[in-house]
Amino acid sequence: MLRALLALTLVATALPARADTVDPGLQKAIDAPLRLAKNRARDIYRHPAETLSFFGVKPDSVVVEIDPGAAGYWTEILAPYLTAKGRYIAANPEPTTDEAKKGDAAFAAKIAADPEAYGRVETSVFSADRFPIAPPGSADFVLTFRNLHNWLKSGEAQASLKASYAALKPGGVLGITDHRGLANVPQDPQAKSGYVRQDYAIHLIEGVGFKFVAASEINANPKDTKDYPKGVWTLPPTYRLKDVDRAKYQAIGESDRFTLKFVKP
Repeated sequence: MLRALLALTLVATALPARADTVDPGLQKAIDAPLRLAKNRARDIYRHPAETLSFFGVKPDSVVVEIDPGAAGYWTEILAPYLTAKGRYIAANPEPTTDEAKKGDAAFAAKIAADPEAYGRVETSVFSADRFPIAPPGSADFVLTFRNLHNWLKSGEAQASLKASYAALKPGGVLGITDHRGLANVPQDPQAKSGYVRQDYAIHLIEGVGFKFVAASEINANPKDTKDYPKGVWTLPPTYRLKDVDRAKYQAIGESDRFTLKFVKP
């Protein structure tokens, strides 16, 4: 079954968006001076224009982003882009730990500091499927970036995906990226290295009812060998080994990532 899914993935791989096919409004949001320098520096690894174009986000879309993080990388782009015609909902982690409370407070402070850009940002609570991340059947898109491995670690991957499924309209899109594991290495069910096999992810996500549409290689990094002492966190921006072989890992860059698009039938 997984081999068949891998073959399907290769057939359904989409080409990156060309510059002339990116919505000028989206590009304007990406180029806006309000974005933090540390976020803009990661564009070479995250390819925001191509990634959001691949998912199909439009200025009138209702978009839920799961766990945008205190830095709000995608918030800085999506909130201004959607402010006139669409809706942006940040599904922040339930504040049950000090880390989650700190992250939620930092995100709230970021939003409050720029009401012109973020005044229409909505928030919800994400905790697997214990809370609705949006009213049922209301979202055009649910987007989640590098979270699947965390859900696997906590044993809540299926429940988290079910929350996304419930929030989406029929025909709505789940867009997901994560650190791509080696296809010839058995998947650790807890993804302790941070890497998730692409075929494993597709099988898991389709198992809750989604239909796989396509994969894009826009966030691929062939220099990532995926065999590091501290897993994916050996690489930038975390540098879990600190100064040990730092130049080596800096030259590799951020992880190889799959970028997958699913639809709710």
